Amino acid sequence: MAETAELWPGGPVMLTSGGMAVGADSVLLADFAGAKSARRALDLGCGGGIISLLLLERMPCLVMDGVETDSAAAQTASKNMALNGLSDRFTVIPGDMRSFTPSAPYDLVVTNPPYFARGSGAVSPDASRAAARTEGGCTLDELVKTAARCVKYGGRFAMVYRPERLSEAFCALTASGLEPKRLRFVHATPALPPSMALIECRRGGNPGLEVLPPLILQGPDGGDSDEVKTIYHLGGK
Repeated sequence: MAETAELWPGGPVMLTSGGMAVGADSVLLADFAGAKSARRALDLGCGGGIISLLLLERMPCLVMDGVETDSAAAQTASKNMALNGLSDRFTVIPGDMRSFTPSAPYDLVVTNPPYFARGSGAVSPDASRAAARTEGGCTLDELVKTAARCVKYGGRFAMVYRPERLSEAFCALTASGLEPKRLRFVHATPALPPSMALIECRRGGNPGLEVLPPLILQGPDGGDSDEVKTIYHLGGK
């Protein structure tokens, strides 16, 4: 029997055996993303479905599709939606996102892509983990072009990425007509450099980037910061 666990007390239920790990980057992106007026959204490389699940939980009028090339991950996403009673609002589409063409453009597109370029750093011997961390079949440029093709004019695209690759990301985004509009860095502590960057773009948007206050993960006592507690529904302020 598959094992499950709540993401937080009383929160969404996720598979813990045979499923995909739930990373903080996905949870933070789901909190950061999401136009309130969105009705249709797409998760590119949805993995086990955590981002889609959290957006659907927060936005009752939203329906989502998730594209995923890994068949095991796609099955896990479907199972996670069923566990949370969201199967009627989520459709997983197995296959390569680069060849995906929607029947109609989406209001919102989100992704937590591989952070590392092909040939950079060590590659995990686990195929699923390697695909999640390192660009293999799909490059950053191809991912961004897919997002631009799938989101409607005036719609939003949100992603989480590595700060050291922001220049590459911004060049690819603007070249595809996705104008970066909001940027927020994530730091473990105020004294450390950022480990993540949360980016929101608007297709066809005018130039003008809002840099938000940083998101700090640890509080002065070394535990979770109040904002992280709020995001994870742990009684933060």
